[in-house]
Amino acid sequence: KEGVGEQEEKIKSPFWFQSLSKSNCGRDENSHRPMAMGDSVPTPRISVHQAFGGGLVADVLLWRKWCGGVVMLASATTFWCLFELAGYSILSFVANVLLLLVVILFFWAKSASLLNRPLPPLPNLEISERTAGKIADELQVWVNIALSIAHDITLGRNLKLLLKVGVALWFVSFIGSFFSFLTVIYIGVILSLSVPVLYDKYQHHIDEKLSVTNKIIQTQYRKIDETVLRKLPLPSKKEKKMQ
Repeated sequence: KEGVGEQEEKIKSPFWFQSLSKSNCGRDENSHRPMAMGDSVPTPRISVHQAFGGGLVADVLLWRKWCGGVVMLASATTFWCLFELAGYSILSFVANVLLLLVVILFFWAKSASLLNRPLPPLPNLEISERTAGKIADELQVWVNIALSIAHDITLGRNLKLLLKVGVALWFVSFIGSFFSFLTVIYIGVILSLSVPVLYDKYQHHIDEKLSVTNKIIQTQYRKIDETVLRKLPLPSKKEKKMQ
């Protein structure tokens, strides 16, 4: 039964969670224990690079390919300054850029035919079936997770899950009241280019702080669960079967 449950969780979980769980499976309870005098095996570390897939995205986020990180940061900063500070409209900006691109390509091709020069080197503008399949698979995982949560809240009447989702949505609404959507995306880009690098460098110290914080949160949650949540009237299993 445990093997079947693990396989079901693997199917429902996104790829980054599977990578993190694989890199974390070799750790034991004493992974963060400082080395004693007789220990010869160093403390294992989570591979942040493998947790992000170990590909180009991981190289950019961890600044192993600094050119990609610089381009991503410069592009995000330029777009944020244009649309947030200068007040440009995204729709008008995209339309003007496409219009300028089409005009340049048209006159380039026209002059090339008159002067016997090569045509503009345009790539094959189409999405392959493999790329579309990967995108669809990732979307399917996230949509299934969202539908599973909605099913547990509405039909399963999972009060604890409802409170978690409610707090998360309230936090998003609270953040959205201070920043615009574009600013939130820009902050997300900055965090994605800084947090993974810091965690990869100071992983041991961060894990210790997170462990202490997790214990405090779990203690407070148990108190709320014992004093409030367990006293709320919930439908019995017989009532659920009748429904």
